[in-house]
Amino acid sequence: MYPLIRPLLFSFNPETAHHITLDALQFAYRFGLLPLIVKHPVDNPQKVMGLTFPNSVGLAAGLDKNGDYIDALAALGFGFIEIGTVTPRAQEGNPNPRLFRLPEAHGIINRMGFNNHGVDALIENVKRANFRGILGINIGKNFDTPIEHAAADYLIGLQRVYVHASYVAINISSPNTKNLRQLQGSDELDALLAQLKAEQEKLADLHGKYVPLALKIAPDLDSEQIRQIATLLQRHRIDGVIATNTTLTRTGVKHFSRHSEAGGLSGAPLRDKSTAVIRELATALQGSLPIIGVGGILGGKDAAEKIRAGAELIQIYSGLIYRGPGLVNECVKAIGNLQHS
Repeated sequence: MYPLIRPLLFSFNPETAHHITLDALQFAYRFGLLPLIVKHPVDNPQKVMGLTFPNSVGLAAGLDKNGDYIDALAALGFGFIEIGTVTPRAQEGNPNPRLFRLPEAHGIINRMGFNNHGVDALIENVKRANFRGILGINIGKNFDTPIEHAAADYLIGLQRVYVHASYVAINISSPNTKNLRQLQGSDELDALLAQLKAEQEKLADLHGKYVPLALKIAPDLDSEQIRQIATLLQRHRIDGVIATNTTLTRTGVKHFSRHSEAGGLSGAPLRDKSTAVIRELATALQGSLPIIGVGGILGGKDAAEKIRAGAELIQIYSGLIYRGPGLVNECVKAIGNLQHS
């Protein structure tokens, strides 16, 4: 059905289409229509970060920034949902237009800028949701918090979401918040991870619940940077790593009209770059912590490729825009076939 609907959605500007799609999904969920149009995947449980995932295919952060659509999205058959990125205070993000399709390349450029209603609003939405599966909450810093004080924002986010999350994702790799990627530098990351790990241990004692931390990194890293990050993840006993965020490079899309728009590129043009980072990370980490692979997954073959490269779980986002919800089941099947072959 989705191939019939997509041309209509693509007739709207991307951000308008985003809201129309989510509202339609919410409507279908509330009236019990989703089981009629979405085939639920067969369970293929995976234990990662001490959590049991019903299947290996998750929703990446960014689609549901405020946790408004948790139940409806979960009904599509995801093994886990990640919401956010959320910041301590509400912020509007970057000016419109800030979202662009590259349909010929199955790509998307965004410069959203962590637009969200703030962490307190997200928590209220999580409390209202019926979903009791695995929920990741992705946290970031406010745009006007100086980079030298970024750790304070991440600590606020971690403290606020801790008891509501199955795991917490630390987003230091968005290209759309000024200077944010500086936090991937060796000294900056060492200091940040030390503070987050110490806070995680305090919160675990306080609440009697251990919530894993996963660091989300950029695809635009060289081999030495990847090795340094792997070393720091191991040193600070971080529970997982999400590879990768969007890319600033424009390889393979420079002949398309929208390629020069500022922002992060996702979708098919990111696939090989993301997979290469996963492969290098897996070599550096040697199984010491799990990798969640994300970037350019538009079919089951792409999902299986991420697993072969070293990921234990995958996430999708841009692929949903081009392929629709049937992509979830296709990826679950492909990974299951790979693991049982």
